[in-house]
Amino acid sequence: MCPQDLARETPKNSADCSPKEKMAKLEKQIERHNFLYYSQDDPVITDAEYDRLLRSLQLLEDEYPEFASSLSPTRRVGGKALESFEQETHKQAMLSLDNALNNEELLDFERRVKQKLDSDDVLVYSAEPKFDGIAVSLWYENGELTKALTRGDGNVGEVVTANVATIKDVPLKIYGLLETANFLEVRGEIYISKSGFAELNEEAVRRQEEGKTGSQAKIFANPRNAAAGSIRQLNPKIAAARPLAFFAYSTGSIENIPALQNLECHSQMMSWLARHGFPVNEHSKTLQGMQACTSYFAAMQGLRDELEYDIDGIVYKIDQLALQKKLGFVARAPRWAIAAKFPAKEEVTQLIAVDFQVGRTGALTPVARLSPIQVGGVTVNNATLHNRDEINRLDIKINDYVLIQRAGDVIPKVVSVLKDRRPLDSQNIVFPKQCPECGSDVEFIEGEAVGRCTGGLVCSAQTLARLKHFVQRKAMNIDGLGEKIILTLMEDLGVSDPADLYRLNFEKLADLPGFGKKSASKLAEAIERSKQTSFARFIYSLGIREVGETTAKSLANNFVGVDELRMAKLEDLEAIDDIGPITAQHIYHFFQEARNSEVINQLLEFGISWPRPAASPAQTTEQLGTQASLVLTGTFSTMARDEATSRLEQLGYKVTGSVSSKTAAVIAGEKAGSKVAKAKKLDVPVLGEEDLMRIIGGDMQIMQDLQSKD
Repeated sequence: MCPQDLARETPKNSADCSPKEKMAKLEKQIERHNFLYYSQDDPVITDAEYDRLLRSLQLLEDEYPEFASSLSPTRRVGGKALESFEQETHKQAMLSLDNALNNEELLDFERRVKQKLDSDDVLVYSAEPKFDGIAVSLWYENGELTKALTRGDGNVGEVVTANVATIKDVPLKIYGLLETANFLEVRGEIYISKSGFAELNEEAVRRQEEGKTGSQAKIFANPRNAAAGSIRQLNPKIAAARPLAFFAYSTGSIENIPALQNLECHSQMMSWLARHGFPVNEHSKTLQGMQACTSYFAAMQGLRDELEYDIDGIVYKIDQLALQKKLGFVARAPRWAIAAKFPAKEEVTQLIAVDFQVGRTGALTPVARLSPIQVGGVTVNNATLHNRDEINRLDIKINDYVLIQRAGDVIPKVVSVLKDRRPLDSQNIVFPKQCPECGSDVEFIEGEAVGRCTGGLVCSAQTLARLKHFVQRKAMNIDGLGEKIILTLMEDLGVSDPADLYRLNFEKLADLPGFGKKSASKLAEAIERSKQTSFARFIYSLGIREVGETTAKSLANNFVGVDELRMAKLEDLEAIDDIGPITAQHIYHFFQEARNSEVINQLLEFGISWPRPAASPAQTTEQLGTQASLVLTGTFSTMARDEATSRLEQLGYKVTGSVSSKTAAVIAGEKAGSKVAKAKKLDVPVLGEEDLMRIIGGDMQIMQDLQSKD
C-alpha cells in the first residue's frame, strides 16, 4: 500500500502506487484543500499547486476511466457549507470553470467548441477579468432582494443575506420589476479593493497596538480571505464595517422577465444588469476570435497591478446564448466558458537559511533565504520575516516549505508555512546576541517584537540604512545615491549623517574610483535640487521611529515648521489623529535629542526649505467643506505624482487612491487608467495637469467652482 500520511505526501512521491491508489490519494488531497479554501478561508497551497493537483487527477481519470469515482473532485465544486449558517439548495448549480494555463490550452478549448458545434465560423467571446473574491448568488423575487447564497459545494450554499445586504454595490430593489411576479438570480463576486484592504489591516494593527482583540483586530493575509471572512460573519454589523464591494458577472435562473429572456447574447444580459443598477466591470469586452482574446489577456495582465482590485486571470464565455445552450455542460463546468490564468504570484519553496539585516534604528530584521523560485515571472530568492512576533505567528522554521506571495513590485513575503510538509531536520530560528555588522550587543526590550543593535553611531549598518532612507524618492529624493555610492562616500569621504551630504567636496568625489567630473556634477545637481522639498518629506526623511509617510503628513499638517515641532509637548502630539502614545514618545524624544537637533540645524543652514501653504489646512478644509478629496491618476510632466500628492496634502486636501461619489475631482495626467472612466460613470469632474498646477499654486477658485456646481 501507499503511505497513508496524505497531508505530507505529494503525487510526485507516489511513483510506486497503482493508478487507482494515486487517484484515491489525489481525491483526498483535493477534498482537504477544498475544505480549507472554501469552508475555512485558510488555504495552505497556491492556486497554481491546486490546479496542478486537479489536472493530475483529471489526466489519470481520462487514462483509467474504470477507476474514476462518481464523487471525484473533478465532478464537483468547492467545499461543504458552514453549519453555522442556514443552507439552501441552488436553483441552478454554481459550477466552476476549466482552466487554461497557456495559449495552447486556449486554442484547444476553441477547437473543442468548434468541433462540438460542427462549425468553423469565427466565435464571438465575452471576456472579463477573473476576480479574486467570493462568489455569490443573489435572488430577487418581484424585484426585491430576498436571499443571497455563497457557492458552497456548488449545489448547496450558505445563506448570507444579512451580510450581503450591507454592501452598497448590491441593489436591494430592481426598479421596473416591482410590479409583476418574477424571479431573477444574479451571480457575481464579492471582493475588497486593494486600498480598502490596506486600510482594514492598518486599523487591525492599530487596534492590536492598543491591546484590543476580536474580529476588528484580525490581520488578513490577502483581500480574498478578508472578503470571505467578512461575508461569513454571523454579526452583520461586522460585515457592514468592512469595505466590501460587488461585481455582477452572470445570471442564473430567470422567470417571467421577457426583457431578459428574449436576449440573444451574454454581453446584452450584462448591459441589462448594468442599466438596472448592478456593477459590471468596466474592462469587460466582446471579442472576435481567439487572437483578440490573447491580445486582451496580454493587455489586462499589463494593467493588473494598476487595478484597485485583485484579478488572477480572464474568463472567456461564448457570447451567444443559443450556442451556450447547444454546448451544454460537463460534470463540473460549462463547455462554453474557460478561465485563462495569469502566471502565479504565489508559489511554494523551501526556506534554507535566515540572515539578519540591521536597520537605521538598529532593529534586526530577519530575512528568509529561499530556494530560488519563479513567482509572477520574477525569480525570488529572499523574503522578509519582519520580526520575532511574525516568526512566532507563522511558526516557521529553517528547512520549512513556505508559501511565497508577490504582488507588483512589493517585496515578496512569506504568507504561511506548509506544516504538513515540515521536514524532520527543521530547525528553530535563533536571533543573534551580537550585531552581525558591528558586534555590539543586541537588546530585546520587553513589549517590543524586534531586537536592536546597541552600537548606535559605531554601527556602519545603521549609518548606511539612515542615509539610504534619507535620500530615497519618497524622502529627499536625491537621484543617483544608491547603496554602493553611499558606502563609497562613507568609507572614502567620511560621510556619517545626512548633513555630510550637503558639505561634500565634489572635486574629491570626482577623483574617486568609478566617478568623474560628469558623474560628480550630476550628483551635485541632484543634491542641490533636493533642497526644495516639502515639510512632510523632510520629516519623513529624518527616519524617526514609527513615523512613516502618513504620520509625517499629519505632523506637517499640524505644525508650521521645525521650531514649532520641537516645542511640541507629548499631549500635543497625542492629540493628532493616528498618532498614539508610543509614536508620540518617539517623535518627542527625537526632537529633544541634542545630536538630532544639531543635524537638523545644519540641514536648514544648507538651504533645505519648503513652501508655506497659501492657506492653512484648517482654512482650506473649512472653505471646501467635506468634499476636499482628490484622486490623482496617470503621469505628470511637471512633477512626480507623489510630489503632487504631498503638495496638495500640505494645502489641506485629502488625496485618496480610489474614486467614489464623495471624490471632489479626479486629476488625470498622461496614460490615465480606469479611474477616469469610473469618475465619468459617477459624474465626478475630471481635471488636467494645468488645473493641478493652479491648485498647488494656491488657486482655490477651481475647487470653489466645482462646489458651486454641486
